[in-house]
Amino acid sequence: MNVFGIGLPEMALILVIALLVFGPKKLPEIGRSLGKAIRGFQEASKDFENEFKREAEQLEQSVTMKAELEEKQPQKTSTKMETTTVNSSDNG
Repeated sequence: MNVFGIGLPEMALILVIALLVFGPKKLPEIGRSLGKAIRGFQEASKDFENEFKREAEQLEQSVTMKAELEEKQPQKTSTKMETTTVNSSDNG
């Protein structure tokens, strides 16, 4: 088991130190608080990801719609008149 680069022996050591520092009565409360904080972070992360995906889809639809509209409009012709050159050998 490897969580955040911390193995099982390291996690056990951290748990023992936390038990000594906070005491057995406060440790479950701290664990609950930490679990709620992690859960809140995960939910916020999912919300951000969903919002990002939704905005990306709207942008893609907008670009697709604009491209379709541009394809349907007739192409504008150039206003410059094309000039033709006549070679002197063609005249005669």
